Amino acid sequence: MVRAIVGANWGDEGKGKITDMLAKESDIIIRFQGGSNAGHTIINEYGKFALHLLPSGVFYSHTTSIIGNGVALNIPYLIHEIQSLVDRGVPTPRILVSDRAQILMPYHVLFDTCEEARLAGKSFGSTKSGIAPFYSDKYAKIGFQVSELFDEETLKEKVERVCELKNVMLVHLYHQPKIDPAELLNTLHEYRDMIAPYVCDVSAYLAEAIREGKNILLEGQLGSLKDPDHGIYPMVTSSSTLAAFGAIGAGIPPYEIKNITAVVKAYSSAVGAGAFVSEIFGDEADELRRRGGDGGEFGATTGRPRRMGWFDAVATRYGCRIQGATEAVLTVLDVLGYLDELPVCVGYEIDGVVTKDFLTTVKLEKAKPVYVKLPGWKCEIRGIKKYEDLPENCRNYIEFIEKEIETPITMVSNGPGRDEIIYRNR
Repeated sequence: MVRAIVGANWGDEGKGKITDMLAKESDIIIRFQGGSNAGHTIINEYGKFALHLLPSGVFYSHTTSIIGNGVALNIPYLIHEIQSLVDRGVPTPRILVSDRAQILMPYHVLFDTCEEARLAGKSFGSTKSGIAPFYSDKYAKIGFQVSELFDEETLKEKVERVCELKNVMLVHLYHQPKIDPAELLNTLHEYRDMIAPYVCDVSAYLAEAIREGKNILLEGQLGSLKDPDHGIYPMVTSSSTLAAFGAIGAGIPPYEIKNITAVVKAYSSAVGAGAFVSEIFGDEADELRRRGGDGGEFGATTGRPRRMGWFDAVATRYGCRIQGATEAVLTVLDVLGYLDELPVCVGYEIDGVVTKDFLTTVKLEKAKPVYVKLPGWKCEIRGIKKYEDLPENCRNYIEFIEKEIETPITMVSNGPGRDEIIYRNR
């Protein structure tokens, strides 16, 4: 059975914890898109980790972790991340990397950094991890596929051709030194030697695993609202964040994805620029940011303070719908116990008209939130294991959200630890 775990919002919903938890009952966990530009924070018996490229199931010795063809593969970063786990006492994980994955090149980071600087005040809030230049090259058909590392003639010719193109931009647009083709070729030889032990025909491997009835998890990065087609374009990421892309980014038939678990935050947060209707500011935001997550709401990759907001039912309903969610997991609910009342955004007012639809970016920029306020529960809920033991106002908040997002909430996370989860209807 194949299950996808994806974000319903702007990312940072807590997918890493949920993947880590569900991986216990899985055989294979796959990253199918994105790169090292976002992190998944995980807390387990080995300690606290921020994973960026590795799937969040690497902590179990019975699992195989896969980097799918849809991922922006930063080879030295991956090798470093594997070693950093082993250095902290985690058993050496079993890793496979698709021979069709494409390589994030050193110049992608350079181009990302230069372009953000050139755009200045109109920049996209990039993490400067090279993601947009990587995917631009992939679809311009000048990217480097892992398989090409093992054909020297093809590799050498392509390096010469790509450097010629890149150097025009570096010199004349960004006023940077040229890339030396010989140096780049040597770097790619180093990458080849690093990645060789892990390379696999992942699509064939997964076809066999599906035939054998293995349990497979697809792990998404970021969330619905950062999807380049269906998100807050242009302030989005450069690969599809939707469960549907899991079939493409892993190399499996779409009909094999039976369950889609959308991870939903009990309040809103976002890193980077873009429309954010329920955003809050000042002391109110600072307090929620300080209490949020584990150690506060700061990006796992960048360390940037996240933008904060109240729960947005309009955005989340849309996020669940566009993901095709069969269930939702509500995370970081324990953070909200300090509040007397909890505002929930249930509509957007645009030019005097209220809508419950999540609209295109130009319209969202004009939208004002319409709130319903629910009473808080004013107590600590960590440690509670049964849904019925939650305070009544807490259950009312969950059930109100469930009705608004039109997706059954099957699990509620009430702490950062792997086992701090409440199952409903069990």
